[in-house]
Amino acid sequence: MSDAVQQLETVRARIAAAESEANRPAGAVTLVAVSKTFDGDAIRPVLAAGQRVFGENRVQEAQGKWPALRGEFPGIELHLIGPLQSNKAKEAVALFDVIETVDREKIASELAKEIARQGKAPKLYVQVNTGSEPQKAGIEPKDAVPFVVRCRNEHGLAIEGLMCIPPAEENPGPHFALLEKLAREAGVERLSMGMSGDYELAVAFGASSVRVGSAIFGHR
Repeated sequence: MSDAVQQLETVRARIAAAESEANRPAGAVTLVAVSKTFDGDAIRPVLAAGQRVFGENRVQEAQGKWPALRGEFPGIELHLIGPLQSNKAKEAVALFDVIETVDREKIASELAKEIARQGKAPKLYVQVNTGSEPQKAGIEPKDAVPFVVRCRNEHGLAIEGLMCIPPAEENPGPHFALLEKLAREAGVERLSMGMSGDYELAVAFGASSVRVGSAIFGHR
């Protein structure tokens, strides 16, 4: 068994334990295995072990490896979890099943055009910059709920959830709590939060999906 597969099983077990601890149903939390920077040979053992949900940061990198992997393994769900440039909206809609990083009007507008043009409907999340970090993508918390409303009413986009990446040096708990509060106010059901260092805590705060990379694949 490869190291990645052993680590995948450990992460799955820890998610299950965190669900139980939080009195949440078994299987309530989806594991998104973050495969950015890893090639097909590194990903195949994890696919063979039954993992089907993956996250990638860059459209171009994902285009280079996932069409072939999808030909080998059925039922893959691919999430874009990195910033989306408006000029990549066409490729993103064509390739990804879930786009987690909608965070400004131009992206919403371009996605709406491409969804109509391609007849595809990826699930969409709004990324919230819960720490108001100037170097980080995401919409400001105070603007998140009005933005979700505009995405629905002005762009015709069905927003399924919210996503955040808390500041690395801060306790993530308050950021997870803020995202959950904003999701309730916006009337969205899903929360993408929690990464390799804090995914169990995210489960306790109501995450519906956690994005785990290095704890499965090792450090890049």
